[in-house]
Amino acid sequence: MDTTRRNILGLAGLAPFVTLATCMQRAEAEAYRFGSSEDEAYQMAYKAHEDLMAYPGLNMHGAEEIAMICYNGMTMLDLVGPQYFFASMMGAKVHLVSSDPDLKPIMGDTGFAIVPTLSTTDCPADLDILFVPGGTMGTVRVMEDSTWIDFIADRGARAKHVTSVCTGSLILGQAGLLDSKRATSHWATRHLLAEFGATEVNARVVQDGNVTTGAGVSAGLDFALALLKQIRGEPYAKAIQLQAEYAPEPPLQAGTPETIDPALGQAMHEMFATALFAMKEASEKRRT
Repeated sequence: MDTTRRNILGLAGLAPFVTLATCMQRAEAEAYRFGSSEDEAYQMAYKAHEDLMAYPGLNMHGAEEIAMICYNGMTMLDLVGPQYFFASMMGAKVHLVSSDPDLKPIMGDTGFAIVPTLSTTDCPADLDILFVPGGTMGTVRVMEDSTWIDFIADRGARAKHVTSVCTGSLILGQAGLLDSKRATSHWATRHLLAEFGATEVNARVVQDGNVTTGAGVSAGLDFALALLKQIRGEPYAKAIQLQAEYAPEPPLQAGTPETIDPALGQAMHEMFATALFAMKEASEKRRT
């Protein structure tokens, strides 16, 4: 075996150890970059916090009172996406509000539950943000529940920001909070906004005065960023966007009725027929 071939085979045999050595070198470099001890890492993080506080236009701290309505049958992503961004607002208090005084777990429409943190009885009267998620038949049940609707109307009348994602806007409408407002909803239910005196808008996020509504499900992330920008400033919103690594690149272009095959879109729309009928009926009962 010639020397060159022997050397190549020798290196191949050592490959795992060469890779390990490279990783160790990178780890040591990262340790140096972020401090060679826990104390140095803490000092670096502390200084970064101060640098952020000094960044022009970045409002680091606040004391917002945020109530996120929770009900059985809601679409969890409607709530969980915005909750991540709200919870990233330093100093803010995020309340997951249930109508159940015992705070039993809330089951979402996809089969997993969350535990609320506050009952409607204990919810602050004056809120910075009132947020309502959507759903299908769960939304209908809230629309038909006068206790829920009266509570949302009461808190919404005083809240600085009245907000929703997906069909949550129908609940806002049922509570009388969308009259003469521009708003959006899930693409299948936008047309129902007219039942509440609102003007439907085909957009991911719509802001009209103190009312901010988001379109269906995934639009909750766009909604939360827009609201975060409005409340804490663009630099803070950008920092949290980076923290969440929110830079969507969907592998398919079928997220709207305009971008999907019409036959597939029509079938999907008709699947909501029962819920749409129930939502319209609920809105009519409330008016009478």
